[in-house]
Amino acid sequence: MSALKNDLLLKALKGETVSRTPVWMMRQAGRYLPDYIKLRDKYTFFERCENPELATEITVMPVDQVGVDAAIIFSDILVVPQAMGMEVQLVEKIGPLLPAPVKTAQDLQRLCVPDVQERLHYVFDALKLTKKTLDGRVPLIGFGGAPWTLLCYMVQGKGSKTFDEAKAFCYQQPAVAHQLLQMITDTTIAYLKAQVAAGADTVQVFDSWGGLLSPQDFEVFSLQYIRRIVAAMKDVCPTIVFAKGAWFALEDMAATGAHGLGIDWCIKPELARQFAGSNITLQGNFDPAKLLAPIPEIEKAVKAMLKGFGRQRYIANLGHGILPNVPVDHAKAFVETVKAHG
Repeated sequence: MSALKNDLLLKALKGETVSRTPVWMMRQAGRYLPDYIKLRDKYTFFERCENPELATEITVMPVDQVGVDAAIIFSDILVVPQAMGMEVQLVEKIGPLLPAPVKTAQDLQRLCVPDVQERLHYVFDALKLTKKTLDGRVPLIGFGGAPWTLLCYMVQGKGSKTFDEAKAFCYQQPAVAHQLLQMITDTTIAYLKAQVAAGADTVQVFDSWGGLLSPQDFEVFSLQYIRRIVAAMKDVCPTIVFAKGAWFALEDMAATGAHGLGIDWCIKPELARQFAGSNITLQGNFDPAKLLAPIPEIEKAVKAMLKGFGRQRYIANLGHGILPNVPVDHAKAFVETVKAHG
């Protein structure tokens, strides 16, 4: 393995002094890139995920074309429910569909805590090939979905703005919900550890729907399981936790022992730092839709964000995934403004 030539991201996560702010973008591998769209039109989503050469090509694209300081492996959080025994379809421009969702305790009998090497080997193969292809240029990020967010899809069976069926499942059948959450947690820990063994330098846990829960329910149905994942990874690699909309739990998430916290755009940098404390790295929090603004406006807003967070213990990123209709030169402007900031 080549030594890392650009380790800004890892230094920032460890709280070390950095010469400039590192920058990458959630969902940077794909969607908005013309070269990705060509592959999307030729191959299904899972063909892209399960072919290590294609996944590597897509993962490296934003490093080559946009200049980000880290690569994040091209995959999806829903490979975990799939590995556990659920059918998962990803329909272009519509989203995920799980035709046989979990509704009762009996449904758990269809699921298992899998051998991740057997069921998810293609992710690890892609990580190994990507690591080799990057040749030490930038760190490689692995990831998984938080147990609560995965439960949302596994119970609702599709995307939703409210995940009311998933919440009702937790409130009406809490014992079954916790059994499922623990199965997802056990699978995710094994999955993330195997990603690191295959070449990931750090991992991020995505809790996309954490903000749908009250502070009390967030602890019960989400944070206690994230805490177990972070604890299991403590001696393996640095971890980043991103719970969109769960600003109310920044202090509690910082106390998990995670190295970084992803921040969405609905909280001021100064307030996020106040809640999280000074001993954790913050990552975020540019509104992805603002990348549709004129480039001079993007540059101005990025500089304001950088000023708000400060240079140390900070990673510049979006507050959620990049949108498919963002022009590539606007994404580049975001990255280049961060890099140029003195």
